[in-house]
Amino acid sequence: MQALTVGEVAKRAGVGSDTVRFYEREGLIDKPPRRPSGYRQYPEETVSLIRFIRRAQDLGFTLKEVDELISLRDGANRHRGEVRALATSKLQDIDRKLTRLQAMRSALAGMLEDCECGARPSCPILAVLNDPDDELPTQARPSHDQQ
Repeated sequence: MQALTVGEVAKRAGVGSDTVRFYEREGLIDKPPRRPSGYRQYPEETVSLIRFIRRAQDLGFTLKEVDELISLRDGANRHRGEVRALATSKLQDIDRKLTRLQAMRSALAGMLEDCECGARPSCPILAVLNDPDDELPTQARPSHDQQ
């Protein structure tokens, strides 16, 4: 088995060296031993693990969720239900976000429809954004953990 430097791992995984170090700090990949020269020696499996992490992130999984998926990925059939539950929860989260985005789009489209640039003494878009008592028709605001 060949040991890889952080640069080699990053290049093969299609990420930057800082990303490799970040995943290491976050505990998603193991800290590798160092060569006598001080360079880290990553095992080749680190490349596939980083690709796994990136694909999970591309699907919207948070680092905490990715960590759960990593712990489940080597568990064979006994963890399929847990993986499915995580994926189902993520899909529901995405659906909620899509609903919120559609409401935001509708509100903005309505404001743009009312905009007659120059035909009115004031801008209706700025007026809506400026009114502290008027709630935009975009449903309830998301909590900070949903953003």
